[in-house]
Amino acid sequence: MNKKMISFIVIIILLPTVIIYSAVSGSIEISAFELVKGLFTGTNENVLIIKDLRFPRIIIALFAGATLAVSGVLLQAVMRNPLAEPGIIGVSSGAGFMTILILTFFPTLFFYTPLFAFIGGAFAFFLVYTFSWKSGLNPLRMILIGVAIHALFTGLSELLSAQNASSMMSSVSVTTSTLTMKTWNDVHVIVLYGTIGLLLAFVLYAWCNHLALKDNTLTNLGFPVNRARFIISIVAVLLASIATAIAGMFTFVGLLIPHIGRTLVGNDHKVLIPFSALAGALLILIADTLGRTIMAPIEIPASIIMAIIGGPFLIIMLRKSDRIYGN
Repeated sequence: MNKKMISFIVIIILLPTVIIYSAVSGSIEISAFELVKGLFTGTNENVLIIKDLRFPRIIIALFAGATLAVSGVLLQAVMRNPLAEPGIIGVSSGAGFMTILILTFFPTLFFYTPLFAFIGGAFAFFLVYTFSWKSGLNPLRMILIGVAIHALFTGLSELLSAQNASSMMSSVSVTTSTLTMKTWNDVHVIVLYGTIGLLLAFVLYAWCNHLALKDNTLTNLGFPVNRARFIISIVAVLLASIATAIAGMFTFVGLLIPHIGRTLVGNDHKVLIPFSALAGALLILIADTLGRTIMAPIEIPASIIMAIIGGPFLIIMLRKSDRIYGN
């Protein structure tokens, strides 16, 4: 049994295990048997409470992790840069700003927030790509520009919230990734758009593999390099925007998971994309479960857990950047 198969088996076993643990742990604690029985009979009040309060946040955490991880995979393929990640380069903050804008002034358009978040994320990505281009894309320059764009849109989001106190909870939800009080309406939105985005990403796996070659080689082979980069980027921004619009802003998911995935299952995107989706879902669910149980009744936003994990990981990757880019 090779390492790829073992990695998938481990992830597939861990996912339902963590899902069940997350569902039964917290202020209301029941056994897994009581949970399953209550779901079928509908007579256990605690199970009904868990169904309405915990199940939505579990599903949202799973889809947010999957979409952000796959978004990171696609962005890294497009830019040939292992440091490209929607949270770091400002895509998520651009999507978050547009989400807060819509929730503040047009709350009746809630179901379409992923669409407007996509517009915001795409604009942020356009700015990063444009300002980073100087006789080619420099990976570290792109990161620095991305940090600046991230700061800009985060500041605009805070300013917008300060102007309208009624939107403060929406702002906090978007910027700190607190998954509490999520509803089944949120689930319907992220499942619909998330499923579409993930399927599109998998369809594009062959293009992602081709982009590992040099542009001159691909052009000589008749491969549409620019069109492929554009389409893959659009799907990557869509995935990151979906997660930000519903779950809030997470950083480092699209950095951690693709790196771990390449170590475990290799660089073939046909395998890397589904593995990253599963591993990203597992990571965010673990972060959210730890956040609400480790210091109960105080809840730590999952984004803070991810920052604690991802910050040191980014430092390590930057210190290895000379080896990564062959400078």
